[in-house]
Amino acid sequence: MRIRRTPLLAVTGVALAALALTACGDGTGTKDEGASQPSSTAATTAGDKGTATPASDKSAGSGSSSGSSGSAKGSSTSSGSTSSGSTSSGSTSSGSSSSGSGSSASSGSSGSSSGGSSEPWDPKNRVLCNGSNTKVTAQPVSRPLNHMLITVKNTGSKYCDLTYFPVLRFDEMQWVPQADEQTHPQAVTTLAPGESGYAAVLLSAADGSGEGGMTGHKLTVGFQGKTPNSSGGASATPALPAKGVYYDSSLKVTYWQQNQDDIAGW
Repeated sequence: MRIRRTPLLAVTGVALAALALTACGDGTGTKDEGASQPSSTAATTAGDKGTATPASDKSAGSGSSSGSSGSAKGSSTSSGSTSSGSTSSGSTSSGSSSSGSGSSASSGSSGSSSGGSSEPWDPKNRVLCNGSNTKVTAQPVSRPLNHMLITVKNTGSKYCDLTYFPVLRFDEMQWVPQADEQTHPQAVTTLAPGESGYAAVLLSAADGSGEGGMTGHKLTVGFQGKTPNSSGGASATPALPAKGVYYDSSLKVTYWQQNQDDIAGW
């Protein structure tokens, strides 16, 4: 006797379908919906990093906000990097600042150096006194006897130095009067614009012991340079009294002095 199994299989399929409908109807299927929650969370987490696209409108808002926050943090970090000079921008800014600071320091240094060298009394800025930047006078004095005072006034715009002693020459005199070493000043006589320097001249011996006395009618005053007996520039020819000046072999001069009183009793 043959048994048919087809109806039993059909009944079994119907029963399974009914059970499936029943399972759908009791709400347990929403657990599958819940299983997708990690995806939303993942999207939100990704949104915090500002890299993933949110899955829903609400998640998108949260992601954008978090992304902005992340971007702000990124900007803060970038600013920090710039401040520390680790990025190209930071390095450039820092470099510019350093360069500016360096320029300022260099300028300050240059300013200081420039300031030092701009002082009018600085030896680098002084010039030699000579006939081109001074006014020279030669005036015989009553006391001491047989003496003459030479005055040099700085008429230039710069400080000038009167070095050593005047080189005197009466008319065509072939010899140069020497200086009294006891009158050598402690420092070079320097004249500011408008100031005067002085030198005294012993014309002849008071006791008549000098030789070769004669009267000079023209006086040439020479100036020395920075080394003894070197030329200091243009000479001067101050006027002498109409009767001339008598001198002899005793003719001698003093070194240039800052103050007339220093040679008043010479």
